[in-house]
Amino acid sequence: MVNLRISQNTLNRLKENYPNGTRVKLLRMDDDFAPPMGTLGTVYGVDDTGSLLVRWDNGSGLNVLFGIDKVEKIN
Repeated sequence: MVNLRISQNTLNRLKENYPNGTRVKLLRMDDDFAPPMGTLGTVYGVDDTGSLLVRWDNGSGLNVLFGIDKVEKIN
């Protein structure tokens, strides 16, 4: 079972590191309906569990789950 509780400090750090408009590239997502690895997207928020809310360039809207999925910021 995944612990969805994160500290307020960690949540604040995520919001600072991934402000709205941040571009990311998908490295890993544990979901059968995940966009292909390498898909680019734009962050439009961070929810209270630390998940990144991303609009993927391929039209997907799956969130990046904190501690499970992995993205990297791109310039």
